[in-house]
Amino acid sequence: MKVNITETVLRDANQSLIATRMPFSDFEGILETLDKAGYYSLECWGGATFDACLRYLNEDPWERLKKIKAKVKNTPIQMLLRGQNILGYKHYPDDIVRKFVAHSIDNGMDILRIFDALNDFRNIEVAVDETLKQKAHAQGCICYTTSPIHTLEKYAKMGKQLENMGVNSICIKDMAGIMGSQEATDLIKALKESVKLPIFLHTHSTTGLAPITYFKAVEAGCDGIDCAISSFSGGTSQPATEYETGLDDTVLKDINDFFKPLRAKYIASGLMDPLVMGTETDALVYQVPGGMLSNLIAQLKAQNSLDRLDEVLAETPRVRKDLGHPPLVTPMSQMVGVQAATNVLMGERYKNVSKEVKSYLRGEYGQAPGEIDADLIKKVLGDETPITIRFADTLEPGFDKMKEQLKNVAKSDKDVLSYIAFPQIAEKFFKEREESTATKVTYSIIKK
Repeated sequence: MKVNITETVLRDANQSLIATRMPFSDFEGILETLDKAGYYSLECWGGATFDACLRYLNEDPWERLKKIKAKVKNTPIQMLLRGQNILGYKHYPDDIVRKFVAHSIDNGMDILRIFDALNDFRNIEVAVDETLKQKAHAQGCICYTTSPIHTLEKYAKMGKQLENMGVNSICIKDMAGIMGSQEATDLIKALKESVKLPIFLHTHSTTGLAPITYFKAVEAGCDGIDCAISSFSGGTSQPATEYETGLDDTVLKDINDFFKPLRAKYIASGLMDPLVMGTETDALVYQVPGGMLSNLIAQLKAQNSLDRLDEVLAETPRVRKDLGHPPLVTPMSQMVGVQAATNVLMGERYKNVSKEVKSYLRGEYGQAPGEIDADLIKKVLGDETPITIRFADTLEPGFDKMKEQLKNVAKSDKDVLSYIAFPQIAEKFFKEREESTATKVTYSIIKK
């Protein structure tokens, strides 16, 4: 049986192992070879790449997308979109979501994998609708987690909801690599009985379960899986491609040979921390996904508190339970992880509560999967009543207003969208871009 393979080295493997610090210049030379391997798709954008391009790599994420598409002409390219959150950490008005989706597709995106951190599908409807209107492939996600309230029946119903929404395919997104082989078999079969759409599975090697989980999922009828080229596989990344896939082995070797020295470079620079390369069965308890773990390690290092990582990881499931068992995926993973770290470092639980967690408790991120701790709501919100409607319905359209405000700063609608997602970082990027352009002009005049 042929299984479709999505290659993640340009996005999730990069994000999970080196906190998304791979510049375009490091992988530009392999893009045309990646295009020849026979992959179902190349995941290369979205997730944390947008933020990292602006914040750390001094790259315009839109330009990166166009440059990738210019070299990848045959293989569909794929992104990860956080529904109403787009690529940021809060909900945006519908007009901004539609504009972002339309520009992503216009600049070359073929497949949009769209998820909501709480599996509150009210928060992906607009993004899915716009993707379909723009004639691209909308892949709806079910964020996988385990808890007393997450059952096979519930997941099967989610699949039906996505099918009714009109998505082209469904992805089960196992962010922390906690799905075992039996769970994969049962879940794929349940979804195959519930819907008629292709089912894809995304997991991570964090716990060591992933290869056999993929194998059993494919046996159960899974249509596609996410893998990483071997030099960027394992640990908190995806498994290497192992199944009989129909991919060109010679091309795969060329791709791997290209990335081997990059891996060595990132290890030598400290970007690829050995902590994210091992197998960590404790993740079955704390359910921390790869990207979250590498960022958590970076945060604790910055505060000279890496020795307290185990305490933070132990606190994480307690915070998650208090918040109604949300799946630990962006932005919930960051919110839960930061709150767990704050609880440990402050020496008192919820002495300091982040503004994001306060917003979550108000209902601004959607409906929690389970019951939120009543004492925590009382402590943080007092007598304020959380909202139950879709939060985006309370937001005024924002794109045109922001475009007017930025008329002397933004050079395009894409700049406006970058600013909306990450205001301070985008502003700094625009300023440096302007200075760089001025320097080049001055140099050109002197040269003449």
